[in-house]
Amino acid sequence: MRQAAWLVALGLQLGLAAHASPSATEACPQLRRVGSVPAEAVPEPRTEPNWQDGMAALSRLPAATFGTARLVFLGDSLVQSWAPPIFDNFYGARQALNLGVSGDFTQALLWRLDRLPAGSRLNPALFVLLIGTNNSGMGSNAEDTAFGIAEVVRRLRRISPGSRVLVVGLLPRGATVADPLRAVNRQVNALVASCADDRTVFFADPGEMLTDGEGRLNAEISYDRLHLTWLGYGILSAGLEPTMRRALGAAAP
Repeated sequence: MRQAAWLVALGLQLGLAAHASPSATEACPQLRRVGSVPAEAVPEPRTEPNWQDGMAALSRLPAATFGTARLVFLGDSLVQSWAPPIFDNFYGARQALNLGVSGDFTQALLWRLDRLPAGSRLNPALFVLLIGTNNSGMGSNAEDTAFGIAEVVRRLRRISPGSRVLVVGLLPRGATVADPLRAVNRQVNALVASCADDRTVFFADPGEMLTDGEGRLNAEISYDRLHLTWLGYGILSAGLEPTMRRALGAAAP
């Protein structure tokens, strides 16, 4: 009995080792946790109609669309609503695919990454990830939100070890610096920035480019002090460009 139990345990250990990707193990090493894992890092779907609608729309994309994308954008409504003329201008020639879903949380993104449409496979040069503001907006603390983002990074590295990941810092929200979510998102960004090794994972924080000298987020940039206007997306895209070019250079053969 003891020998059988030992063999079972050894088999489990070997099985886990066989399925573990070294790149996934190395991603975001500072954001690991011993013991209980927060809900933000546990895959779970959303029940909101807009999220369900977004998932349904992605399920109708041809499987080949996923495999040919060189840039893959992942995230919530801030990604899904990327103004098409701005998106096309910056990324159209780069074979970009927008997989943003309104209402996404870190745990929901983890869930849908495990359930890509049948026959599809993601293998881009670069993933662009902007996720987590819905978590902080619904009361998650900075540490748990950052852990959820780190888990998404690890999942992406596991899905496609040859791809790079560009983590975009959470954008400012609320009209002024006094908004309590500003501080939470800044804390998340400070934690997630540690994921960057500038070889496989990169970090960009263009949020300050969206605010004025007093830290105000104006309606011309964000009509509801969360979602962006076309002008806001233009500024965001320009702010990401230096890090994106550096990451794409690192991803070149």
